[in-house]
Amino acid sequence: MIHIRPATEADFAALLHVQEAAFGEYANVYQVSGWTTETLDSLKADAMEKQILVAEEEGVVVGSVRFWIVAGVCVIRLLSVSPAHQGQGIGKALIREIELVATDAHKFFACTMLRTARNIHLFMSLGYKAESILPDHYDHLDLICFAKYR
Repeated sequence: MIHIRPATEADFAALLHVQEAAFGEYANVYQVSGWTTETLDSLKADAMEKQILVAEEEGVVVGSVRFWIVAGVCVIRLLSVSPAHQGQGIGKALIREIELVATDAHKFFACTMLRTARNIHLFMSLGYKAESILPDHYDHLDLICFAKYR
């Protein structure tokens, strides 16, 4: 059974491990080192500005996502699910939890790598619509950005 809850500092090492494994899958397609080599210190700093949710199964962190709200827009970042747990609805559950708890947002906004069909399908299956393309963004990634309105 998957349980989703706010992350605590005690979760950070496990969260980084999951993030490294999840984004590491794309190392041959994109330069993802910014997401696979994040440090505990940078995560702690990020946690001061953003909310972080973790998904756990039997007490083990298997996924996470970060989000914050700016001018009514909930920005969703770094959705990560352990490769061994992908395809089980954990990513969807994390996004749905954000949609439940971000009550003061009128729009949800998330970007993913353009050449990741699985990620694109995930957002579209949750009712998100493609809104923009960010070519040559972050370390030369091509991103596709999705939006969903309340």
